[in-house]
Amino acid sequence: MSVTITAADINKLRQTTGAGMLDCRKALTESNGDFEAAIDWLRKQGQKVAAKRSDREAKEGVIIAQTTADHKSGIVICISCETDFVSKNADFVAFAQSIADAAIANDVKSAEELNGVTVNGSKVEELINDKLAAIGEKIAISRFERVEAPYVASYIHGANRMGVLVSMTKEAADAGKDVAMQIAAMNPLAVDETSISQETKDREKAIAIEMIKAEGKPAEMAEKIADGKMNKFFKDNTLMAQAFVKDSSKSVADYLKSIDTDLKVTEFKRVALG
Repeated sequence: MSVTITAADINKLRQTTGAGMLDCRKALTESNGDFEAAIDWLRKQGQKVAAKRSDREAKEGVIIAQTTADHKSGIVICISCETDFVSKNADFVAFAQSIADAAIANDVKSAEELNGVTVNGSKVEELINDKLAAIGEKIAISRFERVEAPYVASYIHGANRMGVLVSMTKEAADAGKDVAMQIAAMNPLAVDETSISQETKDREKAIAIEMIKAEGKPAEMAEKIADGKMNKFFKDNTLMAQAFVKDSSKSVADYLKSIDTDLKVTEFKRVALG
């Protein structure tokens, strides 16, 4: 049974991948309307589609990344809105900051818990509803992430349009900031190869093999060439293997070792508007 492909479906795929309208139509047709399969179809044709990232959700809003005073935990929060007119307003930024401050002060661990926290006599949920009524735009806590570690570094980039948290095995303020800026700039998928799910690895390899076959390479060579492409995938998409932005002659792992051989990144969170 064929699925009707609408103009809205095509536009959504185009917005997500950056591919052309005709290519998006064909991808959805070939994939029988399956959005994820359509993205894979485009990639198998050799198209460089925009990377899928969980941090690309709210189009507008304010992002705050903040740690506790002892740097043992941190939160990154997105208070979303509908327009940049609101997100750039100083009062709205201050409103978002007050909610982040409340999350830190109350050791909040989830967005649901944060909604019940009291700020100046009112619950956060009520404050958000009041703000919605006052400005006429949908306001929400669209993202809430929290980490704990021996040392947590935070970084806010681009006028509150991106926030990063980095969990480290020991205190290293300068290194924490450097690594957070690396994550903001290079958008890695994971800390290292072992942190990437087997499902993602299998998917990337299958796409690589299909692309190699499409280039006319023999099937027996495809597996070997695909392994090489996977090595490049890990180098480009895992934090430890990426070239360090401040010194491309070394990897991020090498940079951390140069500071302290026991210093490691255990986790990171990156939330961005887009």
